[in-house]
Amino acid sequence: MGLFSFKKNVGIKIFEGEKKSTLVTIETGMEKLEFENSAAKKLEGIIKNLQLHVEDLNIFVDTDVAVVSGLAYDQATREKVVLVIGNSNGISTVDDYMTVEKEGAVAQFYTVNHGDTLEKIAKVYYGDAMNCSIIFEANKPMLYHPNDIYPGLVLRIPS
Repeated sequence: MGLFSFKKNVGIKIFEGEKKSTLVTIETGMEKLEFENSAAKKLEGIIKNLQLHVEDLNIFVDTDVAVVSGLAYDQATREKVVLVIGNSNGISTVDDYMTVEKEGAVAQFYTVNHGDTLEKIAKVYYGDAMNCSIIFEANKPMLYHPNDIYPGLVLRIPS
């Protein structure tokens, strides 16, 4: 799929202990590596808990860039994995090397702005605010409720 950009300081917190911005103060490369490995393992656990089916899932984090590989069940799963990783506080770029078992249509990505609602976004993309359920369903299980969106969150918008 490629390289995707995200807002670095929004989303779920994956970096335990020290804040990501203090990485420059970590004295040894080994501590930095352990810190980033911990974040990668946490992301892998989140993806597993969300029951997103990816065989041989591998995530590598280097500062604010995450590289992901594996075999996703379908295109929607691939996109959701990219969004779970990218919508994590501290990640600004996701480099996607996943392959897909079942090909499908590629969705658009949309970054939520202040004042956006799923209804407003649906009106823009589908011409009808009532189609907001399409966007909500396309972003499950990452979204638990239609009102869970916030500025900086990146959403899948299926065609």
